[in-house]
Amino acid sequence: MREPVFRGVGTALVTPFMPSGEVNYPKLGELLDWQIDQGVDAVVILGTTGESPAVPTEEHIDVVAKAVEMVRGRIPVIAGAGSNSTAEAIDQTKRCTQVGADAILSVTPYYNKTTQRGLVAHFSAIAAATQLPIILYNVPSRTNLNINPETIAELSRVENIVAVKECNMEQIGATKALAEPDFAWYSGEDGQVIPLMAWGGSGVISVMSNVIPGDTHDLVTRWLDGDFDGARDIQLRTLPLIKALFAEVNPIPVKEALNLLGWEVGDPRLPLVPPSDATRALLAQALQDYGVARRG
Repeated sequence: MREPVFRGVGTALVTPFMPSGEVNYPKLGELLDWQIDQGVDAVVILGTTGESPAVPTEEHIDVVAKAVEMVRGRIPVIAGAGSNSTAEAIDQTKRCTQVGADAILSVTPYYNKTTQRGLVAHFSAIAAATQLPIILYNVPSRTNLNINPETIAELSRVENIVAVKECNMEQIGATKALAEPDFAWYSGEDGQVIPLMAWGGSGVISVMSNVIPGDTHDLVTRWLDGDFDGARDIQLRTLPLIKALFAEVNPIPVKEALNLLGWEVGDPRLPLVPPSDATRALLAQALQDYGVARRG
C-alpha cells in the first residue's frame, strides 16, 4: 500500500527575487521557516507559483538544492521538474533527485502537447528515471491539454506515480472510480479544497497558503479530523481573498500580497510584470478584510 507524499497542505512557494533579479536565498530561507512554523505539511519548490518557466535549469537545480538544505528534513520538499520535452523533464528529475528532493511534481506537456497515449509514455519515462514519488500536475487552463480519467488510472498503476495535483474538478469522480485505491489526490484549486476532500482527497497544493499558511492547514486538518462544519467555515471565509489572489495571472498577485505584508519577495520575472494599481488595491483590501497581519 503506497502512502501519500503528504496529507494536508503543500505550499506552492513563490521564488523571492532581489531587485537585481537574482534569487534571494536568505529570503527563501525565511519563507521556508515561516511556512514550517505555521504548520504546513510540505512545500513545492519551482512549480508554477515559483515561476519555473523563467528559471533556467542550472539555477533551478540550485534553488531546489538550497531549499532541501534549508528545510533540513522537517517536511517533504517537492521539486517542480516538468517540461514539454520528455528528455528535459527526465534530466531535471534526475538532478532534483540527486540534490535531495523528496518528490517530483511533473506538469502535463504544454504547447506541443501530445495524445493520451503520449502522456502515458511521457510520464512513464520520467517515472523510470527516478526512485522518487511523482505527483502528476493536471492544469488544462495553462497547458491546453487534459490528462483524461482513463489515462490517470493507467498511470496510477506505475509504482512511483503516486498522486495527482488536479485542477480539473469535473473529472474527479470518474477518475477516482478508475484509479488504484492507494493513488492520492491534491486540489490544485484553493477555492475547491473541500469538494476534492469530499471525494477522498489528501489535501491541497496551495497558492493562498503563501499568505495564510496556518488557516489553510487548519482548513484541511479540520476536514481530515471530521470537523466538516469548521472546515467549510474556513473555506467560505477564504473565498474573497482567493478571488483577489487570482485577479491576474498567478503568481503576480500572490507575490504582491506578500510584498504588501512586508515580506519583500520582489517582482516576478519577465514576461510577468507587477500588478496593476487596481489589483494592488484589491489585494490590500482583501488582506485587510481577512485580517492578515503585516509582518513585524
